[in-house]
Amino acid sequence: MAVFRNPFFYIPCIVFWINQYLEKVQNIFIPFVHAYLDDLMAIPVVLGISLQVFRWIHPLKDTFIFTKTQVAMGLVYFSFLFEFVLPKWSDRYTADILDVACYGVGALIFYSFINISEEKI
Repeated sequence: MAVFRNPFFYIPCIVFWINQYLEKVQNIFIPFVHAYLDDLMAIPVVLGISLQVFRWIHPLKDTFIFTKTQVAMGLVYFSFLFEFVLPKWSDRYTADILDVACYGVGALIFYSFINISEEKI
C-alpha cells in the first residue's frame, strides 16, 4: 500500500493541518492539544513521507520498510534535536519529557501501522 493512501498516515496529516490552521489563522489554542498534538503526529508524518520517498527510489518498491533500528534512530534524532539542542539555542523551544513520550507513541504508530509492506496486507 502506498504510504499516502494509508489512513494511519493521512489522518495524522489532516489532524496536524487542522490544528495548525486553528492555531495560526483562527488563534484557537486548546492547551493540552497545543502542547502535545504536533509531537504525537511528527514521527508518523515525517517517517511516512520518508518511507514513501524511499519506496519511489528503492528497487524493492512496495516491500521496502524501515527497520526497528531506523525507526528508533528517528525517535532519538527528534528527541535530541527538539528536546535538547533547540531549547539550549532558543527561548522559543522548551524541553519536555512528555514530548519525548509523544514521539515514542508516534514511532509505535508508524512502525505498527504505516511501516508495512504489500506482502503483509
